[in-house]
Amino acid sequence: MKKISRKGFLKIAAAAAMSSVTAGALAACESAGSAVSGAASGSGSVAAGATYIPGTYEATAAGINGDVKVTMTFSENAITDIVLDVSGETPSIGGAAAEDLKNALMEAQGSNIEVVSGATITSDGVIKAAQKCIDQAQGKVTVEVINLPTGDENDWLGTEPTIDEESITDTWDTDILIVGAGNGGLMAAAYAAKNGLNFRIIEQNSVVQDTRHWIGAVDGFGAQEHGVVTDKGKLLSEISRYASGKCDQRVVKTWLNESAEAIGFVREIMEDEFGVQMTYTYGDEAHWPDENALENTDYIYPEIEYTYDRSTGAERNKLFAEYIENLGYSIDFNTALAKLEKNSDGRITGIIAQSNEDGHFIRINAAKGVLLACGGYPGNPYMMEQLDPLGTSVTTACSYSPADRGYGIRAAVWAGANLDKESAPMLFDRGVVPPGQDAGYIDSPSAFGGKAFPGPIKQYNPGTQPFLKVNRHGERFANESCPYNDIVYAAAHQPGRVYAQIHDDNWYEDVQRFHTIGCSAQTRNGGPDYVLPKMEEAEAAGCFFRADTLEELADKLGFTGADKDTFLATVERYNELYDQQKDDDFGKPAYRLSAIRKAPFYGCWLGASLLTTEQGIAINEKGQALDTNNEPMEGLYITGDMSGSFFANNYPCLMAGVAMGRTVTFAMKAIKEMGGLE
Repeated sequence: MKKISRKGFLKIAAAAAMSSVTAGALAACESAGSAVSGAASGSGSVAAGATYIPGTYEATAAGINGDVKVTMTFSENAITDIVLDVSGETPSIGGAAAEDLKNALMEAQGSNIEVVSGATITSDGVIKAAQKCIDQAQGKVTVEVINLPTGDENDWLGTEPTIDEESITDTWDTDILIVGAGNGGLMAAAYAAKNGLNFRIIEQNSVVQDTRHWIGAVDGFGAQEHGVVTDKGKLLSEISRYASGKCDQRVVKTWLNESAEAIGFVREIMEDEFGVQMTYTYGDEAHWPDENALENTDYIYPEIEYTYDRSTGAERNKLFAEYIENLGYSIDFNTALAKLEKNSDGRITGIIAQSNEDGHFIRINAAKGVLLACGGYPGNPYMMEQLDPLGTSVTTACSYSPADRGYGIRAAVWAGANLDKESAPMLFDRGVVPPGQDAGYIDSPSAFGGKAFPGPIKQYNPGTQPFLKVNRHGERFANESCPYNDIVYAAAHQPGRVYAQIHDDNWYEDVQRFHTIGCSAQTRNGGPDYVLPKMEEAEAAGCFFRADTLEELADKLGFTGADKDTFLATVERYNELYDQQKDDDFGKPAYRLSAIRKAPFYGCWLGASLLTTEQGIAINEKGQALDTNNEPMEGLYITGDMSGSFFANNYPCLMAGVAMGRTVTFAMKAIKEMGGLE
């Protein structure tokens, strides 16, 4: 294993900044533990007649979602190369500004540049980090940089680092340690704070992480108010069937039996503490229509899904952070997980963490246990390509948190935990792209790992509607009335692994009849005021087209020759199926067929938009991590997207909010177990 000593600057890959090392930077290192630049080690001084100490230097500063990183190479008198890593920023905003910022820095030969319009926070972070590099190159600060393993295109896991005791300059003691200030971590922290427990919560980034709003719960307060009783046995069987039996039904039962209490606690904080009203859907609004079920088969179940009045601008995670602060607790930001520690009996005793601000290591002893709530791995192309090649191959866009790179998963596996063997990506059929664009990664030097998905828009929500969908040869290839991920997996067998969606100007009337549920219902409920701006956004990005004739639409979508003829024939056939109200070709329910006759006609190319991954560390019904023999790992608990044993193959997207429901339920469960509250 690589040994990291105090002679290094001690920047660890699990930190937001160091997790952002680009593929090019990794290739330039002799090994995972090699210095970025010999010139960057030691105090050094500028030679007579020179401006800089030649070498390569790197620095980070806060962006909008976390840290941005700048790597600059200097000759004696010039900046010769710049690499920006803004992969933690929103791809369509901060990510899109990377090239302009790099060019401006090179042209200015310094950090005195203008911010990019619309990306002010990212620009400010890049400017500050660039100035730090310049300060290093001018000998104003002493910096050494050591890159610990980030994984690579051949080995996503890498090797656990050994850290010298002399490098650990601080020690914290607590009963409970929570790693990650996102959905799971802040739920756990709020519940621990309410019960007066001794805990600390750390977050590798400089801000609270994004809130996932929708929470699925069984028999919670909303269900009780409306007399809705869920058949738990049926629901347990349905979740197991969706996972092809590859789940632990005892783990699922914890959510079934305890999510009502969890959503009740969320309500207590949101309403009683902050006056933010909880809301929920139920009955027909939350139920996949019976007409879409297979004959004599209960395909899905009615469920209540909870959120809250977001018109107030409230974000649950930020309110939870405020709640724990009001009770005297705080979040240790810019503090990253380096590795787990365990005693001779194998019990997890705490972690070694690292400050992103000055690089020093911290030993955090957790007498009663550690809860990892570090997220999945959607932002890590090494893990995506190696652990989920199918999901990667059909994805065209992303709406994940770029900071979710699987580092908690890696640390747990290093410590002996068992990772689910089946991928489970959360894919939405909304990754709109221009004509001719294939699914899968494209080269993106500014992104982590040098790769990104090509779609310029996070999610094109109307893409979920069951309109006609055809492949590049103009052929229909599947029943479009299906869960979000089914159509994108069907496209895995089509040219380019993408498909075109076609509809006419009756789209608003059609989506009312379609009555899709979950987040796709935004198209139905939002109506033209919601959908038209989405269309215009996609149109401006060169990804959405409207035409007065079907022939014109075919041309705009890129169909030519025999493919254009096939496309036009497919539309004609689809109209015939609509007229007879029976889909003889793929069996789509009649109420989800639609005519394509009223101009203007609309079309776009789509693939999957990746939200997160649900393949995680195996847990038991108490939320304890399991080792490779599926025995509990004492002192280690897991929740959120990095926890496993619940999903396989994919996320059951028609069971709206189940992933978040699981997250908050097991966050509470872990605190109960560690805090002796059961």
